[in-house]
Parts: sequence; structure tokens; C-alpha cells
Amino acid sequence: MRLLLVSDTHVPLRAKRLPSELLDEVERADVVVHAGDWVDVPTLDLLEARARRLIGVFGNNDGPELRERLPEVARAELGGVRFGVVHETGPARGREARCAQRFPDLDVLVFGHSHIPWDTGTPGGPRLLNPGSPTDRRRQPYRTYMTLTVADGVPGEVTLHRLPRR
Repeated sequence: MRLLLVSDTHVPLRAKRLPSELLDEVERADVVVHAGDWVDVPTLDLLEARARRLIGVFGNNDGPELRERLPEVARAELGGVRFGVVHETGPARGREARCAQRFPDLDVLVFGHSHIPWDTGTPGGPRLLNPGSPTDRRRQPYRTYMTLTVADGVPGEVTLHRLPRR
């Protein structure tokens, strides 16, 4: 199973549209996971129409329409792996311990908010993945998203994809 992990799309504030490379990945993915800060409803509609399956949450920049359609926290079992999705996890310092305490039943937690790619974990806690942002690199060298494979109940390879500079 192939998952596309994305967050902080911020359309149309940070980009007029999603990058074509990201939309190509939507077509290849079995599941698209979006960790919030969509900003506009048409982006949600687009991904719902194109994705085989979409799991998403709202972020701090998402208004009432998105909050009516999306939860704050989402959970799903995908290929035997227990996933959670949330936008914010708080400061980087202490993140692993906080998330292990808040989400003890998860194998993987996908989050966003910082626009900083992240891949860590601690014994007894979930693996923490932040795909960054495909539209707004902030202080990062690249705009990014992630893909992840899952097979036989085990999360496999995580790939951080860097988008070319505009």
C-alpha cells in the first residue's frame, strides 16, 4: 500500500494551486493523508475527487466550512498499521514524549503545522511524520511532501520528496 502524506497546502494563500508533481502522486497513492491547513474548500474537493481514499484533518488556518467537514484528529488502520492524523503537536522539544502519552495506541502519527519535515519515534510511542509543505517552504530549503509504503502490518520506507524551486 502506498500513502501520500501532505500538510499545510495553504491554497490560495501560499500558492495558486497544488504542484503538478503532488497531483501526480495523488494518482499513484492508495491513500492520501492531509494533516491540515488546507485554507480553501476547493483543495479538499479536488483531493476528495482524485484520491482513492482521503484521510484529513483541519488545521489552525482552516475556517468553519473545512471544520464542518473534517475532524481535528483522524484515525485509521491501513494495511494493519494504526495511523493517526493531527495538525499540531506543540513545540519540537518534548514532542515524542507528548505524542506517546497522547496517542499510545498508534503506530504512526502524521502531523503538520511547522512546515518542517520530521521523522522520529521513541520506544513505546508512535513514529512521528511531518511531510512539510508542498507550497510554502518557510525557512526550509525546499517545499516537500512524503510517501510511505505499508506492507504486512509494518510501515515501510518513508521518502521525503523535494519539489523544485519556483
